[in-house]
Amino acid sequence: MRRVTLFVNGTSKNGKVVAVYGTLADLLSVASSKLGIRASCLYNGKGGLIDDIALIRDDDVLYVSEGEPFEDPQNEVKASSDPDGAQTDWLTLNIGGRLFTTTRSTLVSKEPESMLAYMFRGKDVWGNKQDEHGAYLIDRSPEYFEPILNYLRHGQLIINEGINIRGVLEEARFFGIEQLAEQLEVAIKNSQPPEDHSPISRKEFVRFLLATPTKSELRCQGLNFSGADLSRLDLRYINFKMANLSRCNLTHANLCCSNLERADLSGANLDGANLQGVKMLCSNAEGASLKGCNFEDPSGLKANLEGANLKGVDMEGSQMTGINLRVATLKNAKLKNCNLRGATLAGTDLENCDLSGCDLQEANLRGSNVKGAIFEEMLTPLHMSQSVR
Repeated sequence: MRRVTLFVNGTSKNGKVVAVYGTLADLLSVASSKLGIRASCLYNGKGGLIDDIALIRDDDVLYVSEGEPFEDPQNEVKASSDPDGAQTDWLTLNIGGRLFTTTRSTLVSKEPESMLAYMFRGKDVWGNKQDEHGAYLIDRSPEYFEPILNYLRHGQLIINEGINIRGVLEEARFFGIEQLAEQLEVAIKNSQPPEDHSPISRKEFVRFLLATPTKSELRCQGLNFSGADLSRLDLRYINFKMANLSRCNLTHANLCCSNLERADLSGANLDGANLQGVKMLCSNAEGASLKGCNFEDPSGLKANLEGANLKGVDMEGSQMTGINLRVATLKNAKLKNCNLRGATLAGTDLENCDLSGCDLQEANLRGSNVKGAIFEEMLTPLHMSQSVR
């Protein structure tokens, strides 16, 4: 009876001594059972393929493969173990045509749940393809892979100049290296210029004004002027639509024909401002001061404050002939001694509004809420035809 020692191709560990009997197919069947592989080829120690059982001698050492070429066990860099038991044998990766040599533990230890760790934790678990030199083929970008490999080596994210950090992020996501991907996302966010929401100062805005013709519409839509001092400036024809003008100082400013639609004017001071032909549809001027303002345009162009929020505003002594305040909210507002001749106040909320001393001749108050409103010392009588029927 002949006995032989069987090893898995390319290794010299965990060999099995078996008896040789029957045919070559019988020996391969025993090898499959003993070594736990699908044995299909036998090689001697010099890599010769054994195709006849008669060629096997007693005490031969044979290497069993699953069909792959012979691998010399003498070339195997024996695995040693670190404190965690990770293998440290060397291997070469062919990433997009560029070779990277590293250890198995580098690919496995740092991010054990990554795709790279699963690919190289056990030998040929994923059936990784190799080139003619034995390097593992991976079809990815080498320039983006290099920072990832360095991160797995020493745990630090270092990206050389000229490498797009977003490309490295995509590679990190592809290989499932989550901790690195999180660091890259933070780095990308920090590299972007911060959004500047700081208010525009008077000095900055004056530079814009000086560079713009007086009759051109300066586009200031959605800009932040909160708390700015814009007093006594010529702001005609400027588009302030949806701009933040809260707590602004606009005293004696010229806002003729400017667009303040949906602008935030809450708490702003517009005392003595020129508001001829201004558009303030659905604007928010709650708590603002508009004392002594002029809304009356001699040419007949009417100011439009339809749907505006004017709660608690102080508009005492303002000229508002023909102004459109339809469905606006003037609850608790002060309109003492205002000229509202021919004004449209239909559907306006005038609850607790002080209208004493106002001129409401030909004003339209139909459907308005005048609960608690004060009409003392009016210059002209208020006719029923002007109010709710």
